[in-house]
Amino acid sequence: MTLKISNADAKSLLLNKQGLGQKQSGPFNADRLQDLISQLGYVQLDSINTVERAHHMILHSRADGYRHKHLKELHEERGTLFEHWTHDACLIPTEFYPYWRHRFSRAKERLSHPNWQQRMGPDGTKVVKAVKARIKKEGPLMSRDFEDKGQGAWWGWGPSKTALEYLWRAGELAIVRREGFQKVYDLTERCIEGCHREEKPSLAQTIDWKCREALKRLGTATHGEIAAYWASVSNKQAADWVNKHTGRDLIPVEVEGAEGTWRKSVAFASIEEELDALKAPSKRLRLLSPFDPVVRDRKRAERLFGFDYRVEIFVPEKKRQYGYYVLPILEGPKFTGRTDVKVHRKEGRVEVKDLWLEDGVNLTAAREEGLRKALRRLTKFTGAETIDLDAALQRAKVSPTPGR
Repeated sequence: MTLKISNADAKSLLLNKQGLGQKQSGPFNADRLQDLISQLGYVQLDSINTVERAHHMILHSRADGYRHKHLKELHEERGTLFEHWTHDACLIPTEFYPYWRHRFSRAKERLSHPNWQQRMGPDGTKVVKAVKARIKKEGPLMSRDFEDKGQGAWWGWGPSKTALEYLWRAGELAIVRREGFQKVYDLTERCIEGCHREEKPSLAQTIDWKCREALKRLGTATHGEIAAYWASVSNKQAADWVNKHTGRDLIPVEVEGAEGTWRKSVAFASIEEELDALKAPSKRLRLLSPFDPVVRDRKRAERLFGFDYRVEIFVPEKKRQYGYYVLPILEGPKFTGRTDVKVHRKEGRVEVKDLWLEDGVNLTAAREEGLRKALRRLTKFTGAETIDLDAALQRAKVSPTPGR
């Protein structure tokens, strides 16, 4: 008989797996941050600084004690994080590095692709060798250190910038740090310890690791959700892995959605023990990044939480339903609203431009106080001093619908 997992349990399981279940307690430091990022598997990088850059916002929403210096220490000083691709550019625990080797190999094959050749010109191989030779001789460099910057047609990339990006994606260079969010490249052997570079898992071992580690962080999933987690395993590879292990260390389950529908998924055979030990998420109100891993899969967020969320950064202003940089509001296991926020750093001011509550959610005194506390935490984290909230609160009380 297939195990049925209630919507409440499915939400609590995912939130706990993703570090949003319980409030972090006690002093927070770089060691605890390393554990948190290992729990998540990665933290997405993004340059948009309307409130706070995505990586910092994702970590702040999970740990009040998180500070920018903790991430800098892990990546730039200890080297226990490396930057590369999952679904987007991310910081990833360096112990996972061996399982990116096959991604590097795929990237190397692209040097012969017409697009890359066009970006680097007729002497692409020569450009790649010259760029790598300069870094070997001079040390870490940025694209602006090369004379042909900005001459290419791909996001303004010139041949040298394209070569830098190719070498990074192919694993021959690593990002040693960022300056003003610009990548600083160095030879991989100077950045990644030999023990991680020398380990060479097979393709089968890599697929098994990525599928297994994805499911660990999701609790329950379809093969498509497993494939999407690291964005480097195909749907077919994930489906084959699921079929191979179902009845062994995986079991079929049915997961209840927010609307009472059921979706066939899989879980580890230990799922019942996990559910028995599951704690209900903390009721504290949290403001999440638009790029938070819990809402990144929009379809899953809507199915599990009944929360229809889209990032409208690239939507023309007149066509936006809500706003440019809208933060999801999470309370315990429920998304109760969203708010358009902007930090004015020169003024030291956090502006709440607007606030929308979900259908059936009221702006109670307790909810308003929870929002104020979350904004005070955010204000302190961003270095601001004041909060403009009252006008947005008043509009939310008068008319809770978007587009007012």
